[in-house]
Amino acid sequence: MNVLVLNCGSSSVRFQVIDTDTEAAARDADRRLVQGRVERVGGHALIVLEATGRPKVVEDAPLRDHRAAVDWILRWIVSKESGIDAIASAADIHAVGHRIVHGGERFRESVRIDAEVLAGIEECVELAPLHNPANLKGIRAVRALLGEGVPDVAVFDTAFHATIPEVAYLYGIPYQYYRRFKLRRYGFHGTSHRYVAYRYRKLRDLPKERVNLITLHLGNGCSACAIQGGRSVDTSMGFTPLEGLLMGSRSGDLDPSILEFLCEKEGITLHEATALLNRQSGLLGVSGLTADMRDLLAEESEHGDRRARLAIELFCQRVKKYVGAYLAELGGAEALVFAGGIGENAPSVRARICAGLDWFGLELDHERNAALLGGRAGPITRDGSRLAAWVVPTDEELLIARDTMRVVQGGRT
Repeated sequence: MNVLVLNCGSSSVRFQVIDTDTEAAARDADRRLVQGRVERVGGHALIVLEATGRPKVVEDAPLRDHRAAVDWILRWIVSKESGIDAIASAADIHAVGHRIVHGGERFRESVRIDAEVLAGIEECVELAPLHNPANLKGIRAVRALLGEGVPDVAVFDTAFHATIPEVAYLYGIPYQYYRRFKLRRYGFHGTSHRYVAYRYRKLRDLPKERVNLITLHLGNGCSACAIQGGRSVDTSMGFTPLEGLLMGSRSGDLDPSILEFLCEKEGITLHEATALLNRQSGLLGVSGLTADMRDLLAEESEHGDRRARLAIELFCQRVKKYVGAYLAELGGAEALVFAGGIGENAPSVRARICAGLDWFGLELDHERNAALLGGRAGPITRDGSRLAAWVVPTDEELLIARDTMRVVQGGRT
């Protein structure tokens, strides 16, 4: 089954086409046929395309909206220029999987999209006003271009965290606000945490009920997840993706009174203060330089920049604090698992996070840690370490493709 995976942002569309079926998924033999992204949708868009076995293609085109962007993508996929032998026409795209950021309390697993599901996603717009509207544009664009005969499946970022117990998802505010407005912790990056936990289980040949992990998705956006028996029981992101770890440009945890203080002192609105916490804080705000961990590590190493070092240390300290909290909550775990752009490609950051965790029985193998880069999975602790640490590259698009295939075939995810 050729599955088109779509991830629509406010002004971008990321996509992949993955050939998968039940047998291929069981053998990890799925084939990624093509991937790409369209940026600056709504103007003169930048398009980056990568078909398997062919050089990267960079193009530009005036694309006024998401429908125009998806139309451009579909035309290119079926064209000779893409070089995809398995797709000669739109009829060779058998299903479409959509990443949906917020499913609220209603959607606890991936579902086939119909009018009722579409209405449910729309109801969640107030919970994710920056994300769900763009996700809906992707769904409508595909339906308009491919027709409703091609099945669409919604895969929710929040669904994996639907198993979090009440004691972990409630905030210490009047209970009536949960009942009236559903103010609670939802958690995000669920597709990543779920895939990483699944992949770790396969690599270690473990039954699901024995998967007790702390997964760390560390990239521009960051989150930690406590997993017990293969199920999410706590996570660092909350009502929005702002809560939790320090991130590229997000502040993570802070005293909420800071918002009122900033508004009074700076003469800004609540909306402007919230934007500051989302777009000008985190690594960018602390360093005053960049939100990119690679650049900060280079600044620290080559120039000894104090604020670059401070931003890195603050980042690692916040992760370590959550690791300690989740170890206590779980009563211990088998492993920490690093994923995401930073988690997979920054050995020095992993080493700083692991430093001092020997009290929990974590014995870092510095040679293994330094060598594990470039999309490779494996342990970075010594054999026999009571608390192991692993790197397991995430693959959210593959998970979305597999979920889409299973839902279309009438299975569960």
